[in-house]
Amino acid sequence: MNATNPEDDLALSRSIEDLLVSRNLRGMRDVQSALTPGYYMRAAKLLLACKGTVLIGTGFPVLNSFETDGPIGAIALYKTLEYLGAKPIIVCCAPMSTAIAADFRVHEIAVGELANAEAEAQLALDQLQPELVLSIERAGLSEQGIYCNMRGEDISDRCASFDYFLKLASYPTIAIGDGGNEVGMGNIYEAIKTLDITPSVTTCDELVIADVSNWAAHGLIAMLSYWQQEDLLARINPQKFLEYIAERGSLDGVTREPTLTEDSLPLSEGQKLITQLRQLVGFSD
Repeated sequence: MNATNPEDDLALSRSIEDLLVSRNLRGMRDVQSALTPGYYMRAAKLLLACKGTVLIGTGFPVLNSFETDGPIGAIALYKTLEYLGAKPIIVCCAPMSTAIAADFRVHEIAVGELANAEAEAQLALDQLQPELVLSIERAGLSEQGIYCNMRGEDISDRCASFDYFLKLASYPTIAIGDGGNEVGMGNIYEAIKTLDITPSVTTCDELVIADVSNWAAHGLIAMLSYWQQEDLLARINPQKFLEYIAERGSLDGVTREPTLTEDSLPLSEGQKLITQLRQLVGFSD
């Protein structure tokens, strides 16, 4: 990490934080004040410090498949962290796990086995020995002990539990969400329970929010780019990642359609955001 001014780091983080909730698609700007400013900076520092195994949980269930929001950001972080010297592993359930296993390190977790979730997580942690665990757009347990989607529907029988990977933590944990029902949102439970959502109670060390969870991954990579003095965002290709998962059956989480979109938004919106992030950290075409 190149030497930077802490005040400049915080100012950049706050600019990224404001940019990433500017649309306020699902109320994240409304709850942003519940977080201590600098959360992108703090989470990115945890990522930069990790040179061992990083577990990246993703794959929110949609019908009998998985949604486009989450996996794109997970792949972007996977490739970036691998480039920086860490060993990322994507933790997800079928059908995503089998769909991407030929191209990424994957640890599969069981669907609909909440009663065994704690034991499953402990076994995986003992075997994989992570230095850090990150959740991006993973359904989080509610106060009622179930998993719900953005419509309030109980999806527990189609959901694999990632919560215990964070609950059993003896390592730093980061969670990314965009609506309130994701792992990690328990950090700001009092704020998110005012939203039209069944909130998650699962907590983490650093919660990172955005209008679209994939975009939060880009925000973290922007911070890493700034410290590395290297345009890491130029190394990732969200369109290629989206096409890759679409070919393997992904669905848009809002429309439930097999489209090349993120939460119903065209990919051009995410690309525009990446351009803005690159400009913020001093890289532009």
